[in-house]
This record gives sequence, structure tokens and C-alpha cells, in this order.
Amino acid sequence: MAGPMRPQIVLFGSSIIQMSFDNGGWGGILANLYSRKADIILRGYSGWNSRRALEVLDEIFPKDAYVQPSLVIIYFGGNDSIHPHPSGLGPHVPLEEYVENMRKIANHLKSLSDHIRLIFLTSPPISEVQIRKKLSATQSGRTNEHCGIYAKALVELCDELNLKVINLWSAIQQRDDWLDVSFTDGVHLSAEGSKVVVKEILKVLREADWKPSLHWMSLPTEYAEDSPYYPPSPDGTTTINVSYSIPRRHLQWDL
Repeated sequence: MAGPMRPQIVLFGSSIIQMSFDNGGWGGILANLYSRKADIILRGYSGWNSRRALEVLDEIFPKDAYVQPSLVIIYFGGNDSIHPHPSGLGPHVPLEEYVENMRKIANHLKSLSDHIRLIFLTSPPISEVQIRKKLSATQSGRTNEHCGIYAKALVELCDELNLKVINLWSAIQQRDDWLDVSFTDGVHLSAEGSKVVVKEILKVLREADWKPSLHWMSLPTEYAEDSPYYPPSPDGTTTINVSYSIPRRHLQWDL
């Protein structure tokens, strides 16, 4: 891998993860905020449920890896919560099995390192009307109510395990117009929906009693020393260290 070594933040999950760099997505926002500070690593797999994730968990997060992540943000649940198909095919995972699968994922990740940190994301809400308009009949088994049930179960599990969890199902619905602005197709997040995810993740990182802090404002900037190759100051007596400059668009995330 390219050096120097930075903290690794891995995004692991289904399409909410895979598509997190699209449409002003939350993964892209995090990668921008953490530039020169940490590497955002995408491990997103559209269509996956928690059962499929368990099948390859050791391959994605091997215990003998030379470097283990500093933080893993995990999302599964939306596909698991789809109602079962009469054929027995499809992504549905019964609620009890889903909870145990997420427990196994958490336990495996915690075993990788004494210093690894975890944040779980629950299923976000969905717009059933938008799904019917924009997605195929294969998505007809989704309901917002069932997403909420799986979200609640994950929150309860994380509380039991003393793990950080963000209830996206509740957070996104705080806006009065959430049904109109949060999605691209009723399931996947728009730029507005992604802003909620970023805000909630940064809130957890800011408030967590983790040493060292993994909030983007707390991490050192790589190669931050002065250089004679930076732009000269107006009077020409020194240079302006641009490594410390924070783009104005980043300031909205100084939570």
C-alpha cells in the first residue's frame, strides 16, 4: 500500500455503502473531510444481506492482516428486512437471525484489534411511493414499517454490546420533508439524505471517549510542515502553509 501509514476507516455494507460516493454521497463527503488525515476504504456490496456478509467476513477482514482498521462503519439491514418471497429466494433474513448475524459481525471485528472502533448504521427509512415509481417489482417487498423494526432491533443489540449505533431510520425522518428530499429512488440516499448520515457520524466521533479521537478535526494533517515551495506571502518574506487551510465548504461539518 502507499505510505505513509494513515488511520484506515472502512465503510462495510450493502448498497447504502457501495453508492455512498454517488450523488453527493456521505462516503465522498467523509473522504473529502479526511483527506491528508485518514484513508476511507470502500467495501460496499449492493444486494447483500447480513447472511451473505458473514460468508466472506474473514476474507474482507482477515485476522492476520498487516494493518487493521482504526474504524469500521457497518450497514446491513435494509435488504434483510424485505419481506420473504414465496419462492424462498431473495435477500430476506428473519429478524432473529439478522440480530445474531450482526452480533457475529461485531464480535469478529472487535477481535481484530484492541484499538478498533465500530459504528453501526441502522436501516434508513424508505419512500414506498417513490419505490413503486422508480424501482422494479423486485423491490415490492420493502416497507418503511419493517425497516423500522429491523432498525430498532439493531439499536437494542448495540446497546447490549455497548457499541456505537446511529438510528438512521429515526434521524432521517426528523425533517418534515424527508419523503421528498432524502432519496434518489425511494431506497438509496440523495445528497440531502447523505447530509444526515455525515452529521450523525461526526456527532458520534466528536462525542465518543476514544483515545485517540477519530474526528476529522482532531487528526493530524500529513506533511503539514512549512515548505519553500508553497505560495509566497504578499510581502515575499515567507510562504503560506496551505496544508492547514480548510476549504470553506468543510466548515459546515465542524460539529
